Amino acid sequence: MKIITSFNIPAVHYPVLFFFFLFLVLAFLLLRVCWCRNEEERLINYLFKEKGYNKELRPVQRQQDAVDVYLALTLSNLISLKEVDETLLTNVWIDHSWVDHRLTWNVSEFDGIEILRLPSSMLWLPEIVLENNNDAQFQVAYYCNVLVYPSGFCYWLPPAIFRSSCSINVNYFPFDWQNCTLKFTSLTYNAREIRMLLKEEEGEDSMYTVEWIIIDPAGWTENGEWEVIHRPARRNTYKHIPMESNKHQDITFYLIIKRKPLFYIVNIIIPCVLISFLASLVYYLPADSGEKMTLSISVLLAQSVFLLLISQRLPETSMSVPLIVKYLIFIMVLVTIVVLNCVVVLNLHFRTPNTHIMTDWTKWFFLERLPRILRMSRPEEPEPYWDGALPRRSSSVGYIAKAEEYYSVKSRSELMFEKQSVRHGLSARPTHAGVYKTNTEHITEQLYAEIKPAVDGANYIIKHMHNKNDYNEEKDNWSGIARTVDRLCLFLVTPVMLFGTIIIFLMGLTNHPPPLPFKGDPHNYKDDNPRLLQ
Repeated sequence: MKIITSFNIPAVHYPVLFFFFLFLVLAFLLLRVCWCRNEEERLINYLFKEKGYNKELRPVQRQQDAVDVYLALTLSNLISLKEVDETLLTNVWIDHSWVDHRLTWNVSEFDGIEILRLPSSMLWLPEIVLENNNDAQFQVAYYCNVLVYPSGFCYWLPPAIFRSSCSINVNYFPFDWQNCTLKFTSLTYNAREIRMLLKEEEGEDSMYTVEWIIIDPAGWTENGEWEVIHRPARRNTYKHIPMESNKHQDITFYLIIKRKPLFYIVNIIIPCVLISFLASLVYYLPADSGEKMTLSISVLLAQSVFLLLISQRLPETSMSVPLIVKYLIFIMVLVTIVVLNCVVVLNLHFRTPNTHIMTDWTKWFFLERLPRILRMSRPEEPEPYWDGALPRRSSSVGYIAKAEEYYSVKSRSELMFEKQSVRHGLSARPTHAGVYKTNTEHITEQLYAEIKPAVDGANYIIKHMHNKNDYNEEKDNWSGIARTVDRLCLFLVTPVMLFGTIIIFLMGLTNHPPPLPFKGDPHNYKDDNPRLLQ
């Protein structure tokens, strides 16, 4: 018998053997993968078919037991707060966690599977929704998978974009802060069926309850208009309602946000203040320019435009008046007073002796007393000066000044024509004292009789000039009274406008959210601040 001790394989069969062994390796790996998949599939079949899992039933062993559902909220982005609609738009992640005893397994029996990702439609969900939503959208934005652990612990973190109602307090706008809430409750189960609790986390020393909104710095997007100041949370129970009908337990997350007022300061407040102080410049304009009323009414119209712009940004509420609206109303009242002052000043400036009579008290108070108090300076009128030299022949001023003894006896017109008669060779008219004597009395009387109409005409012209000077002087006095009233209104309106502006805006700058009741650890938080937790 011949024993074959070796195989002689032709070289042409080597590629066939290589592909054969490669096929065996791939088949082994494929079977290994399919075996792993089958383990996960076997686990799902074990949980949902062999155990008879029903997602419509609460995960409790007894009917009177309640399911503990822990809730937390992670804020990703504060998108906007629309004051007109009183709507807060936020991007959040809702952290749900509970224990379902029906979803437990032994890790060693299923090839060490320690976590199972299942669609949320396959499991029982607590159906916790946002109660104070503003668009009737109760669901989350995306129903992601639920993480299930061997102990039956279920963890669900769906994202959502919520439009929640937020009551706007416009009392200090634009230096305001708002207290917006996100109130979560279950519309399906009452407090006897599920118990909503705040999530517990491990601290440095022990377990503590997360009683605030979580903000991850890595995933947080800063808002350009609002700054998050406080973010407490609270579990609310309504003990005054019978437990059998208590369907209103909730967990409320409070978002205390403060407005960043830089946009409104640059675009509304500064232009409004600058335009408002233009009203005080009306008192510097002379009344003859005719621009007093134009400037004051232009400022009043500009304030009306700002008031219209502000009204479009705020809700139509009658609970309070915004701070900026208070300022605009205050300025509009002052500008209205300025317009009335302009009317009074123009009336005083254009008064004449023909229409109004100036009393001595008015002249003394407004032209002497009040200008000294207001530090008003008036140019002094120069007195007529005569150096003693004789004027030219066509003037009679020199002769009248030289004849001092005639002042109490004769009028200036008679002195003037008497000197002219002497200059032309006629005798002077004798006085009552008998200073001069002449034999030409008949000629003098004849001369005066001839030139008397001219003397009367000259006296009429002099009287008319005196009356005109008195008229102009009294008219200037009315103009001086108008200037005094202008200065008085300037000293009254400008300080009132300045201090009013400072006081009103200081009220807004000092408006800050109060500190939270707790100090240090968040789990020391107490529900004793009704202003924050309203």
